[in-house]
Amino acid sequence: MANNKDFKVKNGIQPTAYQEAVGTVASGSTTVGSWDVSTSAYLQNFSVSAQESYPIGIFFKPDGLKMYVVGSSGKDVIEYDLSTAWDITTSVYLQNFSVNSQDTAPTGIFFKPDGLKMYVLGNTSNELNEWNLSTAWNISTATYVQTFSVNSQETAPYGVFFKPDGLKMYVVGVSGRDVNEYNLSTAWDISTSVYLQNFSVSAQDTTPVEVFFKSDGLKMYVMGYTAGVIEYDLSTAWNVTTASFLQSFSVATQAAYPQGLFLKPDGLKIYVVGPTAQYVNEYDVGSTLATATLDQSTGSVFDVTPAANTQVSLSNPAASGTVSSSTLLLSTSATAYTITWDSSIKWSGGTAPDSPAASETDVYYFSTRDGGTSYIANIAIDGAK
Repeated sequence: MANNKDFKVKNGIQPTAYQEAVGTVASGSTTVGSWDVSTSAYLQNFSVSAQESYPIGIFFKPDGLKMYVVGSSGKDVIEYDLSTAWDITTSVYLQNFSVNSQDTAPTGIFFKPDGLKMYVLGNTSNELNEWNLSTAWNISTATYVQTFSVNSQETAPYGVFFKPDGLKMYVVGVSGRDVNEYNLSTAWDISTSVYLQNFSVSAQDTTPVEVFFKSDGLKMYVMGYTAGVIEYDLSTAWNVTTASFLQSFSVATQAAYPQGLFLKPDGLKIYVVGPTAQYVNEYDVGSTLATATLDQSTGSVFDVTPAANTQVSLSNPAASGTVSSSTLLLSTSATAYTITWDSSIKWSGGTAPDSPAASETDVYYFSTRDGGTSYIANIAIDGAK
């Protein structure tokens, strides 16, 4: 202004302060790493030596309240009740059922999901035997039905598994060192089984003794004497020829000659049985993370100071077609924690940034226009003190 004189603006627009709303962060926990054998950790064991000196196969009722062990010493199936689901230390022996009349060397065991059929594999006659149970899960009510020979594919069968609908069966053994796949034209009726194909596991272990599948058929697990629990990915569900080796987990510290293998239906526990010390060994799979969920319906700026390893996600954005943007201030105390991100978050450059170091704050920016199906993300400030 000329001559630098003071002036006033009458009835002018006055400046106002603007502050974005601070949103609510919902805290919780989640388990990650299910079905991933590399995350396994030994927890505890349970001795079956009072009932069986050479346990080979193991199976659990789907609710985790019953456990079944088959062995070649007693030549029988042994039934236990668990007072706490999936906790083998709460097992109590209930009864046994002899399968000696069908095979003197039983190796593998499987039940139909409703508990009304039992299957026991044996390597004396190299056959799979089928029983009906008049009372579900009660082996004392079993009556023999029929047998199916696997001798043409395997002369030393050890493990058996069925697809949940009963239309496929898998047998593994130490002679062929492979997993054999069969189709059943009538569900759960082994007399209708027809051999289809096999998959060799000899590159990972030359003594495969058990096979198990994830419930969607996209993962296969084989127990090997040397490698332990071997994990494979299947590109086509239930088709063993599409299997590719992923990783393995050794159980040698607990079982020198592991044989039976079972995974909890949610993939968060592994059970292994073998003749060494006659133990059932229990392993936890995966790890528990704290969760921080940024509720975008409550604000657009979020402030989080994690007290543990934490997984971050976002919720309740605007509907698809409208852009929702949020800012996160992520601060650490004297202890740094690992931060992981929900799979919907897609990072600039394709790689998530490192977790904040101790005693620093990082600032992140998230944006979505498809209703939260995916978020574009980047780190705006890295390492503020």
